Amino acid sequence: MAAASDRVVTVFGGTGFLGRRIVRHLRLHGFCVRVASRHPDRGHALLPPDDPQLRSIKADVHDERSVAEALADAYGAVNAVSLYVEHGRETFHSVHVESAQRVAAQAQRAGVKRLIHVSGIGADSRSQSLYIRKRGEGELAVREAFADAILIRPAVMFGPDDAFLTTILKLLERLPIYPMFGNGQMRLQPVYVEDVGQAIAKLLQRAQTRPIMFECGGPRVYSYEEFLRTVASAAGIKPILIPVPFTAWHALAWIAEMLPSPPITRNQVELMQVDSASSSDTFGMGELGISPHSIEEILQDALRKP
Repeated sequence: MAAASDRVVTVFGGTGFLGRRIVRHLRLHGFCVRVASRHPDRGHALLPPDDPQLRSIKADVHDERSVAEALADAYGAVNAVSLYVEHGRETFHSVHVESAQRVAAQAQRAGVKRLIHVSGIGADSRSQSLYIRKRGEGELAVREAFADAILIRPAVMFGPDDAFLTTILKLLERLPIYPMFGNGQMRLQPVYVEDVGQAIAKLLQRAQTRPIMFECGGPRVYSYEEFLRTVASAAGIKPILIPVPFTAWHALAWIAEMLPSPPITRNQVELMQVDSASSSDTFGMGELGISPHSIEEILQDALRKP
């Protein structure tokens, strides 16, 4: 087998929240990396300028030719493109199903040896939630086009520049009374984004290629209320948590979606109505030799910084 330094991996969505971490861990593992995005200038701004094994290229997952060119002569590919709010032609179906199938089909045609498709815990083609259903349909489309594709399902991810933990922490600091989603009993297993990036790099380094699914969760499963109290305690805050029915959240989100940058969407509300924890019968971080970082550990580091 060729050395990692001789192998090119194309990362679609490589300038995103997870994508940037995937790129960094691939380089740490010695891979040559193409960061494929519609705005390569962003890639240039985010990537080390003096790394000859790292290239930022223009690619649009909606365009077949563009995808094919990004995959030319690549050993591996990672599709980390995701969408949380629909706008224009950017719909859950166009991104999570059609574009996912396009990347997989072109990877198969280009002779790519390893394809990793990033989905999410709970993806289900039978779900009533449009977002969750399209994630599930995307997984099926990818496997149909590239039979040996590896599916990665992260739980909700957190990190220094996330839209999850950072937002919750700010709200807890500002609101003496904090409105919870429902009764706060939905289960979640937040995972550090750097751990997911490392998991993907390790999977590309492994010789095994049989189709498999990995669910990436953190070291602890919380109820939503437990999670809020854990975050608040780490920050030295003692909020009053008030349950708010999901019907009220859906109405609020419907109104918020009329804004240019909605603070909450109906899709996000739907996601908070289902558990987001890894299954005991699915491969996870342990099989890759990764001990995931806890929320408390990362929070303490973040809160110590000025």
